[in-house]
Amino acid sequence: MTRDAVRTMHISRPADTGGRSPVVLVLPGGGYRTHAPHESEPVAEWLNGLGLHACVLRYSTEPHGSGAPLEDAREAMRAIREGAAGPGADPSRVAVLGFSAGGHLAGRLAGGPEAQGGERPDLAVLCYPVVSFAHLPHIGSLEALLGEDSTLGARRGASLEYAVHPDAPPVFCWHTADDGAVDVEHSLWYAGALRRAGVPVELHVLPHGEHGLGLADGQPYVARWRQWCGEWFAAHGWR
Repeated sequence: MTRDAVRTMHISRPADTGGRSPVVLVLPGGGYRTHAPHESEPVAEWLNGLGLHACVLRYSTEPHGSGAPLEDAREAMRAIREGAAGPGADPSRVAVLGFSAGGHLAGRLAGGPEAQGGERPDLAVLCYPVVSFAHLPHIGSLEALLGEDSTLGARRGASLEYAVHPDAPPVFCWHTADDGAVDVEHSLWYAGALRRAGVPVELHVLPHGEHGLGLADGQPYVARWRQWCGEWFAAHGWR
């Protein structure tokens, strides 16, 4: 399953800069049931405009406790480290960027204890992420990821706020305060856990905006997250 996921990973490249560019693994949202199109290739094109390679991964859905999405993401990271992003990509600099449920998967990949060696990204961007399944859970993601009869132990085990590793990479996170699907508390809990673990985190909470905005085209106030994220990449020497 994971090898199939990597074979179907969509890779896009920036204009030739004459050097080697970092790579961003893009994980679209969709409640672990589907993959949102506007959080996929359009995001890759935006990243290309920043001078970055992008790999969109359509990970396994409806896993019901199998762990397949995380295995897909880990396999994708290993493949990118081994050169799967192609010529001009720098496999020593790989970030992950995820939206909603994809943000949860990005957090598992970046901050949990599971990642080994090159599987852990160097930077992580989480956009209105699902973080907790123990508090204010997003029911659709919970049932798709863990099943309808999951135990409290399983829900806590899949919650990012309990699994931040001190070796997690720097994190950029944004959310809207009135998100009606995934409560903003998810990002606040995650940022607090990162801070307590000593992991650098930049958090932006915008006052208004519905869940699932993606790049927020047509909403210039919320779309500022793209400028902030680009500046954050640049501050890490990625532009």
